[in-house]
This record gives sequence, C-alpha cells and structure tokens, in this order.
Amino acid sequence: MTISQPIDNEAIRAKYRAEREKRLRPDGNNQYLRLAGTSLAQYIDDPYMPVLEREPVTDHVDVALIGGGFAGLITGARLKEAGVENIRVIDKAGDFGGTWYWNRYPGAQCDTASFVYMPLLEETGHVPTEKYAHGPEILEHSRRIGEQFGLYENVLFHTEVRDLEWDEPRSLWIVRTNRGDEFTAQFITIGTGPLHVPKLPGLEGIDEFEGRAFHTSRWDYEYTGGDPSGALMTKLAGKKVGIIGTGATSVQCVPHLAKACGELYVFKRTPSSVDVRGNGPTDMDWFEREVKEPGWQQKWLESFTANQSMGWRMPKEDLVQDGWTALSRRIRSRIFSLPFYKMTQKNIMAAFEALDNEKMHEIRSRVDEVVDDEETAQNLKAWYRQLCKRPCFHDAYLQAYNEPGTRLVDTDGKGVERVTKKGLVVAGKEYELDCIIYASGFEVGTDQTSRNGFDVTGINGLKLSEAWADGMRSLHGIHVHGFPNMFILGGFQGAALLSNVPHNFTESGLTIAMMIRHAMEKGFKEIEVTQKAQDAWLKLLGRGARNRMAGMLSECTPGYYNNEGQIDSLSGTLTGHPRGPVAFFKYLKKWRNLGKFKGLVFR
Repeated sequence: MTISQPIDNEAIRAKYRAEREKRLRPDGNNQYLRLAGTSLAQYIDDPYMPVLEREPVTDHVDVALIGGGFAGLITGARLKEAGVENIRVIDKAGDFGGTWYWNRYPGAQCDTASFVYMPLLEETGHVPTEKYAHGPEILEHSRRIGEQFGLYENVLFHTEVRDLEWDEPRSLWIVRTNRGDEFTAQFITIGTGPLHVPKLPGLEGIDEFEGRAFHTSRWDYEYTGGDPSGALMTKLAGKKVGIIGTGATSVQCVPHLAKACGELYVFKRTPSSVDVRGNGPTDMDWFEREVKEPGWQQKWLESFTANQSMGWRMPKEDLVQDGWTALSRRIRSRIFSLPFYKMTQKNIMAAFEALDNEKMHEIRSRVDEVVDDEETAQNLKAWYRQLCKRPCFHDAYLQAYNEPGTRLVDTDGKGVERVTKKGLVVAGKEYELDCIIYASGFEVGTDQTSRNGFDVTGINGLKLSEAWADGMRSLHGIHVHGFPNMFILGGFQGAALLSNVPHNFTESGLTIAMMIRHAMEKGFKEIEVTQKAQDAWLKLLGRGARNRMAGMLSECTPGYYNNEGQIDSLSGTLTGHPRGPVAFFKYLKKWRNLGKFKGLVFR
C-alpha cells in the first residue's frame, strides 16, 4: 500500500497518548471479575463432558504433570520418549487440549501458522489441513498426542489441584486435589498456561440480566444452535445479541454471529488491529515435495522464531511467511538501511517507530477500504503501536460490519457502563438484548497462586507465593530455588516468546524430560537450582532488556501485555533473554546437551 502523504509522527504520538489516557484505570486487573460468585458461575462448569464419579487416588507416580494443554502434552510425550512411563496428567477439563478444550466458540483458530503452532506434528504424522487450523482440528490433535504417547492411561480429568507440598524426609511431592486425591510424585511440572481462568468485566448489575448470558470459553450451543465447526447458529435468528469485547476471540466469532443474529451489537472499548490473514488449505503435493523431511517441524519453528524476533542477522529464508514474520523482516530491513555511523539506540528506535507508524497507517486504511459506514470505520481503527496488543489477522471480521444487522457500539474507551435486567447501558443509553456474550478473555496478570487455585510449599515450609512476593524468580523460567523437583512450563524468564507460545513448551519440555531421565538413571532423588545460579540468571535478564520492554509497553494502551497499564507490578515476569528467544533456545539446547546441567544440584 502506498502512503500518499508524509506521516506526522508527533501527531500520532499525541493521538496514541490521548487514546491511552482514556483507557487507563487505577484498578488495573481488579476491574475484572471471576465467573465464580456471579450469576454466570454455572458457566465455569464443563458443558462438553460429564464429570464421572471415581474413588480418590492415593498412589505414587514418578512425574505429575499439572495441566493437560500443550505444555503437559509436550512434556508428557518427551518423558515417554525418554523411557519415563509412570507419569500422570491432572487437568480440570474433561479431556486434553487446554485452552482448545474450553474455547469452542464459532470461528476459533490459531493465529500463528499451524505448522509452527501445533506441536509434535512430525512425531504424530499429522499435517494441518489449513495454514491456520480451526479449533476442532487442534482439539483433535491434542487427543492424538494423548493417545499416541499413552497419556490417557493414568490421567485425572475433571480434577483440580488444591495443594502441592514438598515432603522433605522422603524427597517427594504430596499432591492434593478437589476430588479427595492425595498421592505422591517424585517430580512435578506446572504447565497450567496463561489462559484458563475466564474473567468478566466488573459491571454494576451483572447479576441482574434476565436474558441468556455466557462467556465465550463456555459457548452455549444449546441456546445459539450451530456447532464448533462453524455451522449456522439458526437459533439466533431474530434475536438481539450483544457481545462485549473486540479482542482476538471477538474478531473470530463476530463474523459468525453477524450471519446468524437478527441484530448484533458489538460493544467496543479498544479495537484490535486487524491485518490480512490469507488462510487457505494445505497443498499436500507441496508439503510432500517442499517440506517433508526429517526434522522439518523443528526447522520451521526455528525459522519462524528467527524471522519474527528482533536481531542483527536477517535470516536468509522465511519458511512460514505470515503477518508476524513479515512485520519483523520489514522492521529489520528499515533498521539495517541506516548507515553504520547512525546505528545508535536513538536512531534505531526512531526507525522502528517510523516503520510501525507506516504499518498501522496501512491497517487503519484497510478499515476504510473494507467497512462501508464511515463512522463505524473510524471507530474500528486501532490507535496504538501494533505490538502493544496481540496483532489480529482475519479476512471476514471487518466485513461483518457491512451486514445490515450488525452495529458497533463505541464506548469512547470507557467500556460498558452497566448491566440491566433488559440489556446493557453505554453513555446513558440502554440497549435491550436477548443474549449477552462476554468475550472478555482470561486472567493473565493476576497472582499465579490465585489464578491456579493452589499454592506450592517447598523446603522449610516456604510458599511459592512468598518466594515470588516481589516477582517471579527462577533459572531459565523453569527452576525455583527452594522447590526441588519442581519445573515450571511457561516461557517467562526464558525465551518469553509471546507470538508462538508452544515453542517455549517444546524446548522446556524436552529439557525437563532430559533432566528427569538423567536423575532417574543416576539414582538421584532431588534436583534443585542453587541460589547463586538463580541470582546470576536474574542478573543476566536484567541487562537492559526489562527496562527497554517496560519503556515500550508503559506507553501502550492498557491490555494484558502491559498488565492493564500497570507494567511496573509485573516485576520482571515478562523479561526474557537479553539477546532474544533465538539466543535463549540455542543456549538452552547447549546447556542440556552437555549433560552437566550447570547451576543445578543433583542429590
């Protein structure tokens, strides 16, 4: 897209600041509610599979994996490959899949290319049917992993961990759950993921609405009709439906709602940036000819991360070729065009800003090209840097606002005012509705202990919540001093790769499996990081990376990337390796392959 006139960078900065100020709130994450304790508490329950009665479990396993999403599946698979058979996955869902078990709303897709997002493709022999696979295929693939690696054999579904306690004399973990289970495990992994506790906007009157209401992670197909595959939701014909939220979930389900509802009202506080997705079916001839070779998925993972991450070397090829990699390559091309003597931090950031302004101008111009109504188009434009919020890519979302029954309700950054018996109020005007859908996302920046529903008690009674009272402290984002035989799967304080979270799990899961195998082969009972190694790692992470990240995110409009505008309270959680995810993954591979596991003590 050609830009017809120069972009006024200072004017854009002023606009970004003004829009940010509208949305800043002193209550931060406290503006949201959990479903528990509201009239929507019933939607925490599993609508997909019945809870089966069973006797409490009181046995012993070598490894207990908390979380049955990608983190648990990948680590479980690698453990089985390493010869560790006595393992158990525990999850509150009724099957494997994690976020893909719960999120079955119409239109759900991965927004990173399937070939790098879906794990263990080469090991299972599955080839994604689309560049961006839909939810049902991803859920089926999760089950495929569980079946192929025997993870169903000793699993506890519909089970929530309530307490993890280190038994020092026996060098074991005691695992207690809400189903009366109390069993022991030599090792535990915590892979609960960042997106599993649904949140609601803290609106006055949220319990008063007399129509139907639900959260997108518990989609009510009994009420709407249709199914997760995208069948038309025929029961919404003639109904007035309101959806709160215009983030990634809303971007995917609004096109389906627009086709089904009598009237659809989309209540917007902050719009998403929505670029072209360009989805399409996988050409199997191309896959067999160009892609399929031993180690192909690892090659693709490394290509995506190298292209999408910032760094001083431009990769020769981009295997994935999506919006993520295109943006990063474009930024680096602009920076590398600077003369060597102008390669200062100030000039690099200025080049980054100029390029970002150009890209966001293109995205805003696309809204004008696609959306017919001028006022609606203006209100759908994102006024912030593209990476302030998770970028969205879609080829039907903006078009949905051209449907005659679809209305965008702009709240001027303030959000919905309140809920009534009949509907929602914005700026004093009541919108009467038959159904309210909350596309309000999941808790991200809240306290991990509270979010997970359990604390962890380590050596000498030390609680993880106490150890992390001033922020996360770890080695590699995996090991925590004072908590032997416990491994975290998350990516923070490691690669901190947010664009493709499963890549974090792929590398850490393999590393954990190798450590556990080493300990079991050598007869060690305990693995623990030393205080010295943990402190040294945190010092490394602090070498400018956090300050640069905090500086950029602090200027962003509020969202989960910057903890609703309260970036300082993250206390380094989002910090990754100072040289980026590519450097971290290379370092971690070398660290584990040496077999010395420097910084850890085996006892």
